[in-house]
Amino acid sequence: MTTTYDPFHPKYFDEGDLREELTRVYDLCHGCRLCFKYCTSFPTLFSYVDSFDDQDAAHMTPAQQDQVVDECFQCKLCYVNCPYIPGQHEWALDFPRLMMRAEQVLRRNRPRSVKERITDKALASTDLMGRVGSATAPLTNRAVSKPGSGTRALMQKLVGIHAERVLPPYARTRFSTWFRSHSPKLGTDRRAERVAAVFPTCLVEYQDPEIGKALVGVYERNGIACDLPDGQVCCGMPWLDAGDVKKFEEHARKNVTVLAEAVKAGHDVVVPQPTCGYVLKNEYPDFLGTDDARLVAEHTFDSSEYLMLRHREAPLDTDFSAGSTYETITWQAACHYRAQQIGPKSRDVMKLTGAKVTMVERCSAIDGTWGLRAENVEMAKKIAKPLMEAVAKADTDLVAGDCHLSNTAIKEATGETPSHPLQVLARAYGLDDT
Repeated sequence: MTTTYDPFHPKYFDEGDLREELTRVYDLCHGCRLCFKYCTSFPTLFSYVDSFDDQDAAHMTPAQQDQVVDECFQCKLCYVNCPYIPGQHEWALDFPRLMMRAEQVLRRNRPRSVKERITDKALASTDLMGRVGSATAPLTNRAVSKPGSGTRALMQKLVGIHAERVLPPYARTRFSTWFRSHSPKLGTDRRAERVAAVFPTCLVEYQDPEIGKALVGVYERNGIACDLPDGQVCCGMPWLDAGDVKKFEEHARKNVTVLAEAVKAGHDVVVPQPTCGYVLKNEYPDFLGTDDARLVAEHTFDSSEYLMLRHREAPLDTDFSAGSTYETITWQAACHYRAQQIGPKSRDVMKLTGAKVTMVERCSAIDGTWGLRAENVEMAKKIAKPLMEAVAKADTDLVAGDCHLSNTAIKEATGETPSHPLQVLARAYGLDDT
């Protein structure tokens, strides 16, 4: 048995070795149970082990082990809660990475159905879908905007995206198109000539460029110049979630090549979506193993995280007389935001406007693509129920969240339309038309 989460290890793709490691970890998790509330993987695991007279995880069948893997949607909150993670305890227990390894091993060793392959490709080809969706935005949005419609039912049958899920619409003008025609309006305080290389993510590039516009406007208001390096592609997370390491690494190498050049020119990388920021910071160094990947990771920041770092150096502009503010805000601390362990920086950014911000640490169970798949939707809604109840009961002026897909799930369940924290700050500055 090899305790490894290193994709370069010679036994990483050995299924026998993987099974032994699953048994070891499942036994430790069964004895601890601290993560029982995060997803159904743990209750499923505990129920299987509890059914054995000696409560020995070694009795689990491969099918039972795999069910636990299938129900993990990589929220990464084990890193926040587990006391036995690598570098912190000799047991070196890394449940999310083990589940990821299992997905990759099973994908390599077992044939996937045609339907599974089509679903993987449809959900992971974000740049292709984004380019087509933006170019045909009015037509595409009209076709897929109504949950339960005939078109959506056909989509579910063909590509596996549940017909009842609300999908974020495509923008007719992409963020990069807007950025190329944008005239910078830097504030007088140049923040020591800071330049932020924006990694907009697919969601901002193709579906909600208003988030990117807010980022640029807020940064420039505070003297931080923005750059958009050419050649960026999807971070690759959907391929990684599907267990396709080769496709993920192709995306990672392209982005690292582009972003490493920007970092070497003295720029920092800022990311307005937490999942993509997590991937750049944590997955790129491990799966590429290069100095450039580590360099990019070291200089990558969540967009609110970076803003608060600059605020510590010199106070940000807090003149909000020209804009509109909110007295109270409910903020969902998205799972991949919390997993970065950077603290509630988005809350802190919004508090600068004078708002009282209530934080909700509950999961939307989307995880990029997992919660959109037809086979996972009922489970996802059950997991997300506490979040949706908290939002529905919140008596605040606004709901905010960093993850656009999570925000879309909140809108689907509650009717509330959350804003990104940097949009809150942009409105406070009066930059709605940036």
